[in-house]
Order: sequence, then structure tokens, then C-alpha cells
Amino acid sequence: MSESQIKSDSNRFRGRSEHSIDTKGRLNMPARFRNVLMRNYDERLMITPVWHSCLRVYPFREWEKRESGLLEMPNKPPHIVRMIRYLVGGINACQLDKNGRILLPAKLRAELGIKKEIVMNGMLDFFEIWNRETWEKESMPSAEDQNVFDQTFNELGFY
Repeated sequence: MSESQIKSDSNRFRGRSEHSIDTKGRLNMPARFRNVLMRNYDERLMITPVWHSCLRVYPFREWEKRESGLLEMPNKPPHIVRMIRYLVGGINACQLDKNGRILLPAKLRAELGIKKEIVMNGMLDFFEIWNRETWEKESMPSAEDQNVFDQTFNELGFY
């Protein structure tokens, strides 16, 4: 099986790619991400407000699961109510257009400092959108991070 077949057969958002946003704020979705959406979900997406220096983009069904979990919580403590207010109140619905693009709202682009260059990063059941400069500053793991990664891999049985 070729590498392109393996990528196209994925049921998860994996990998990272750099893209440019056009003058109207549209972003071409990488083919491997489009394939995951079309195979497992549909073209509807939910974009969170800024979260840890990036946007999180969920297929509609994955976002609905998270909202359902919140609805099932009785007597939500104030910190959960505050998080719901931020996330649910700031969520942006969008969908792929016929050319496989999504429109990033101007407000979100401004909050992230996105002018043109972005990085899309797969996170299994959702993906992230980063300003490329921010990604370059924040993505390289330190030696301490690498040690924590080793410990985490061992705990998860990956070794």
C-alpha cells in the first residue's frame, strides 16, 4: 500500500500542513482532512473561539457529543458555566464549500493575528488552525517536554 493510500484511508485527522488564506478569508482544506470529513461525517464544522493560541475545528457530530456531555452535567460549578459561556457562546458554524474550502470569520482571524499563513494540525477527532508564526514559536518541544512524552508513551503502553 502506498503512502498516499494510507493517508487517504485514514478515519482520523492526522498530520500537519501549511496553507494560505485567500483575501476573502477562505482556507483550502487538505485532501486528507476532507476525506475524513466526507467518509465519517459531513461538510458541517464547528470552529471554537481562540483556545490556547489556536482554533479547534470539530466535525458537527463530534461537537454535538461534547455539548451532550455538558448537558448531562447536573449542577454545573461556576468554572464550567464560564467555560460553556465562552465556548458555546463563541462557536462558529461553517461548512465546506463546493471547492473544499472553509471561511474563517474575520474576528477569529484578527484574534489569532492571522494575515495569510496558517498551519493545520490533526488532533485525531478534530483539527487545529494556527497562525504560522505562533505555531513556529510554540510547537517545538523542549527537552523537558520530550522527557514527559517518554513517560507518557510508557504509561500509555506505546513502547
